[in-house]
Amino acid sequence: MALYKTITVNNDTKVLIWKIEESFEALNRDVKLTNHCQERLDGMRSEIHQRGFLSVRHLLAEFGYTDFDLYYDEKGKPHLKDGKHISITHSFQFSAIIVSASTPVGIDIEMQRDKIVRIAHKFTPLEEYRTIANHDALVRKLTIVWGGKESIYKVYAEKGLSFLKHIDIDDFSMEVSHTKGTVYYGKDTAKYALDFLEFDGFTCVYALEETRS
Repeated sequence: MALYKTITVNNDTKVLIWKIEESFEALNRDVKLTNHCQERLDGMRSEIHQRGFLSVRHLLAEFGYTDFDLYYDEKGKPHLKDGKHISITHSFQFSAIIVSASTPVGIDIEMQRDKIVRIAHKFTPLEEYRTIANHDALVRKLTIVWGGKESIYKVYAEKGLSFLKHIDIDDFSMEVSHTKGTVYYGKDTAKYALDFLEFDGFTCVYALEETRS
């Protein structure tokens, strides 16, 4: 067992994070998959991805679910058959899920890497970060912004939604660990509460939908 962290967001919502330290064989030993998911697992070329995929099934078990309780819609968004909201993420040696009985949710884990600075112009206006002189601080902040937009994207789940054009993240202090995000898509607007945490060179951000109209 490698349950790394449990976060109780509110009475209806919980986040579980898994540190993937087990071998593929150990993770696969007691997991039963649907035919579709077994085919997905068999088709993965990377053992890192396979272990991430299986670790998510162990996180489902922590909530009392199996792979047979999970399904994906035509947009690739995961759902639970009992109607609760779920989002899934994995990155290198960490995976996480968020489950809520009442609120649409999204979650993302990212490794903090220098690459984020090079691609930042693709997802956020860079002029907003001119005052950050420290490179490590810039990497950390941009990783949170990316994770926030990714987690919102997972909730909103509309094709054509652009990180740069349609999703705004309010400015935030690294010490506060939460902020807000807004989607402006066509005539529609949706608002999200975002929380983030950092650990072992990774950043986790999760989003709870507040309003959508």
